[in-house]
Amino acid sequence: MPLLNWQALKPNQVTGTVFNELDDEQILGELNMEIFEEQFKTRAQGAPKDLSKINKKVLQKAPSKTTLIDGNKAKNLAITLRKGGMNPSGLCAAIETYDQQSLSVDFLELLEHFIPSDFEMKLLLNYEKDGRPLEELTDEDQFILRFGKIPRLKQRINTLIFMGNFPETVKRLQPQLNSIIAASMSVKSSAKLKKILEIILAFGNYMNSSKRGAVYGFRLQSLDLLFETKSTDRSQTLLQFITSIIQEKYPDLENFHTELHFVDKAALVSLDGILQDIRSLERGMEMTKKEFLVQDDSPVLKEFIKTNSEQLETFIKDSKTAQEAYFSVVEYFGENPKTTQPSMFFPLFVRLIRAYKAALQDIEQKKKMERESKEGKDNMSPNKPGAQKGPMMPKMPQMDLIAELKKRQVKPQVREGKDGALEDIITDLRNTPFRPTDGRRPAQRQDT
Repeated sequence: MPLLNWQALKPNQVTGTVFNELDDEQILGELNMEIFEEQFKTRAQGAPKDLSKINKKVLQKAPSKTTLIDGNKAKNLAITLRKGGMNPSGLCAAIETYDQQSLSVDFLELLEHFIPSDFEMKLLLNYEKDGRPLEELTDEDQFILRFGKIPRLKQRINTLIFMGNFPETVKRLQPQLNSIIAASMSVKSSAKLKKILEIILAFGNYMNSSKRGAVYGFRLQSLDLLFETKSTDRSQTLLQFITSIIQEKYPDLENFHTELHFVDKAALVSLDGILQDIRSLERGMEMTKKEFLVQDDSPVLKEFIKTNSEQLETFIKDSKTAQEAYFSVVEYFGENPKTTQPSMFFPLFVRLIRAYKAALQDIEQKKKMERESKEGKDNMSPNKPGAQKGPMMPKMPQMDLIAELKKRQVKPQVREGKDGALEDIITDLRNTPFRPTDGRRPAQRQDT
């Protein structure tokens, strides 16, 4: 007969399952298997065998073993141990020696759920104390008994998880800190951005002069109104008009956005989340040091503390610098750093830059269309007196100025100044504590 290539359960896996309640021998006795053999026999197979000579027991019932832990917990533990790919003795030895090479963080986090409770250990230790054979316990019970005897088991596993996660956590958080530092300092120190805001303030006060009094400043969220407020004929936004004024009257401000570094990346950062992660790193390092005091003969713990303590101290200093730099720039722009996260503050500048660049493109597109329209009219009447210049003459100097400015803007400008390029900013921040600059407004702008 052909073989049925099913996946068989091991004897110890049958205990407690539905298969332990089944009697296949009774089924074989109730059925005429000769018909079955005749229809399913292979070509080389001879006559049907005498049913009485068939080995009636297809599946040997698993010998009953004692289990003292919860059935679901034992089942999940068996699955977890198979994932680990280590025998119970080797696994426990790896935990005792802090063998990070043999124990992945993912596996340790799974294993942490199976740390035995005091009640479970009491049951297992009493079983052992009574002199009963340990081999009569299930494999999972035997593992829990050995596992639970490891000194300071929970502390060891938590220490191993911390050491395994430490490099990746620092690698993930450091760029976020750097982006907060760079964005905060560049936004606060940008003279061009400051002038842009001054122009916006002037336009806003002029627009409100007939109905409201002049103001000394505005909330940054008001910047969004620049792209929503439209002219009477709705052909342009307030930002587009201000952009054209910047091109014509303040050409040196046209590339103001090149002074604002990494605001897009800083906009994605949760400063509170970073600080919380750093506090977790501090607690983890303190836990590791305490573990080393108890077991000072561990070379693994000694090397980890020696290698990473100084790095953590530098990382903590960077986090304080980032927090100080961020609080300083938020307060400088009249916002509350306690209620304003980077994900709220920096997107205001990201949207302004994006809308400003779009406004530049729109303006250039309109000018291109005007030039093409003028050239078309000139081509239609080439012999008319004065047709080559006509009423467009006054506009040509402005067009020439814009063309000249575009030639000058081939390479984006990066502020070097006292703060240096971005790479120097990050380097200096690590070596020199951040000192907020004076953020007071000019005396003539203060309310009296």
